[in-house]
Amino acid sequence: MRPVGEITRGTTGHNRLRRSDRWVAAVYGRLLRAHDRPLVVDLGYGATPVTTLELFARLRAVCRSVEVAGVEIDPARVAAARPYQRGGLTFLRGGFELPVPRPPVLVRAFNVLRQYGEADAWAAWDTLRSRLAPGGVLVEGTCSEIGHRAVWAALGPEGPRTLTFATRFTGFDRPSGLAERLPKTLIHRNVPGEPIHAFLRDFDRAWASCAPYRAYGTRHRWIETAALLARDWPVATVPPLGGRPRWRLGELTVAWDAVSR
Repeated sequence: MRPVGEITRGTTGHNRLRRSDRWVAAVYGRLLRAHDRPLVVDLGYGATPVTTLELFARLRAVCRSVEVAGVEIDPARVAAARPYQRGGLTFLRGGFELPVPRPPVLVRAFNVLRQYGEADAWAAWDTLRSRLAPGGVLVEGTCSEIGHRAVWAALGPEGPRTLTFATRFTGFDRPSGLAERLPKTLIHRNVPGEPIHAFLRDFDRAWASCAPYRAYGTRHRWIETAALLARDWPVATVPPLGGRPRWRLGELTVAWDAVSR
């Protein structure tokens, strides 16, 4: 069957997806361990398989039985990745149809949908969600070229659940600067009158209100900003999704329904 989707630019690099890998391992490590030989798909890994190799190593640290399949639509990229295959790690040609032997517990798709329109991005989400194992999760998002700024959505078979912002503390001026990394299903809705615009506006206001904390460092200011924002928005405040353990890493997760119609 012909792979579903379009070839991406393939831009990638070491540690580009470290922030999302760290989050997935912390938030969904228990989910992976609840399955026998859980399958994880890295969809659209790019010109080199480096981020798939890193994902495999990081997930093996929290679940020794996890298996990872790197899926790419470009046959040349798959051929170049095949020499890196080993026990539990494979590379396959395919697209949104996910040509894997069994339903995956988790699918990671980063920087794959940037070239698609909003309607097509929603359709891709629907296709990928339909391929998940029961209770599985899709993590889809985008990041900057070197991974210092990223935003991703987590979706279950029922639909979107959360939206996570992640940044290096020296990688932004104000939180709304992360808007350029919003998922394609939201990025064009960052206009007055839309929930995501209101959320980013209040994120900036909380950041400004917490300016006195910068004397203690940007990390501390981010933590206080998250706590302040959580008074008015359904920001995750307890582990594994939120609270100080995640905030201190430059992350903030909010319920999807609060920022999307």
